[in-house]
Amino acid sequence: EYTQGTWTNHEPRRKRKLLLHGEEINKLVSKTRESGLTIIPLSLYFNDGYAKVEIALARGKKAYDKRHTMAERDAKREVDRAVGRRAKGMTD
Repeated sequence: EYTQGTWTNHEPRRKRKLLLHGEEINKLVSKTRESGLTIIPLSLYFNDGYAKVEIALARGKKAYDKRHTMAERDAKREVDRAVGRRAKGMTD
């Protein structure tokens, strides 16, 4: 809500229209409930005064995928630290 607004301020949590056909909405709802998929926003953009969101259905990562991603992230962090120390002239 706009803090500098007066009594004519808009309601920030109002219901929004979905620009989808009823059949498409039903399909998305059933996929998210039954098969464990989730709806992911891919991009947000504005077109003729409308905020538009491109969405996709996606499945979550498995535990082994998460561990692999965490290991890659930790290795990259260590490399970045080593490069930073070397650039500052601090060698081990």
